[in-house]
Amino acid sequence: MKRLLTLLLCLCTFVGFAAEPAESGEKGGAFNPGEIILHHVADSHEWHWFSTDNGNFVTYLPIIAYQPGKGVAAFSSEKVAEGKTYGNFKLEDEKLVAIDGSKVYDFSITKNVAALAMSSLLLVFIFSSVAKSYRSRVGQAPSGLQSLLEPFIVFIRDEVGKKSIGPKYERYMPYLLTVFFFIWFNNLLGLTPGAANLSGNIAVTMALAVVTLLITLFSANKNYWGHIFAPPGVPWPLYIIMVPVELIGVLVKPFSLMIRLFANITAGHIIILSFISLIFIFRSAATGLISVPFGLFISLLELLVSILQAYIFTLLTAMYIGGAVEEHHHEEEHGHGEDFGTAEQRAGGSNVAHLNRPDVATH
Repeated sequence: MKRLLTLLLCLCTFVGFAAEPAESGEKGGAFNPGEIILHHVADSHEWHWFSTDNGNFVTYLPIIAYQPGKGVAAFSSEKVAEGKTYGNFKLEDEKLVAIDGSKVYDFSITKNVAALAMSSLLLVFIFSSVAKSYRSRVGQAPSGLQSLLEPFIVFIRDEVGKKSIGPKYERYMPYLLTVFFFIWFNNLLGLTPGAANLSGNIAVTMALAVVTLLITLFSANKNYWGHIFAPPGVPWPLYIIMVPVELIGVLVKPFSLMIRLFANITAGHIIILSFISLIFIFRSAATGLISVPFGLFISLLELLVSILQAYIFTLLTAMYIGGAVEEHHHEEEHGHGEDFGTAEQRAGGSNVAHLNRPDVATH
């Protein structure tokens, strides 16, 4: 805990909060909805909260850059904001580049990185409180955050983990619960004014999909690999086609997870901002009578989408893991079972015939 606080204090020395005066040219310039929308959904080296007639309220984030042969440079993003240069660095479309054209490795604390740290600390705080309630209220009715989140925890356990993975579901529940609440909370935080679009960042969704892929591959049993490299019921000459197709399918599954979450969350933000932008494009208050209700409707719909996307990602993750750990049932065993059943039926039939004989019935 002391090391964490020390790290946060060090980062705070690079962070500044300022109210920048608005440039006079911005008021007279044409409104560019594409630039506004892309600036909102994309990552940046500063956190822009809101704008007023007096200026823009911005939190400047630390920039940490490494250049081979020149070492590490750390400074506030305020020094390169609004087209300014600092030393050998400048920002081009929110990308840190070197003025002399040399290679730069950017390890900066960007808006999405800061939002990721904040949401992670929020999740740790919330579920530490829930875990404490479970330990202190054994055998009692849940209360507080515990009563609020318990239905979701039980639902993920019973309807997702147990049904999709089977008897081995318990070892994967920590990951499933973490993925569900991480995506849901960040989707909700992304809908608040001035927040970061964390779930709409493809790097974040890619990281979640890669973790799911690794857990699936390392949990897979010989039955899973057998179906990939030796598909049952397929003539061996077709292995040349089927094996590459199966391997591609292994990679396509996490890719679909990544794209689905990224596209749905980003599309929601773009649609909302597009409706709001109509007011400034047509410069008419009457347009607000149409765009504002539609934007509000999409915002309310996004509340449903936020939990729905978290559920879909968690469900598909559980299904992929379940397919990897599923035990194989040999067709030969099923065949023996059918023969055994038929033999029992034959035995039963002969017994019935034996009992129907007049001499046996008499006895």
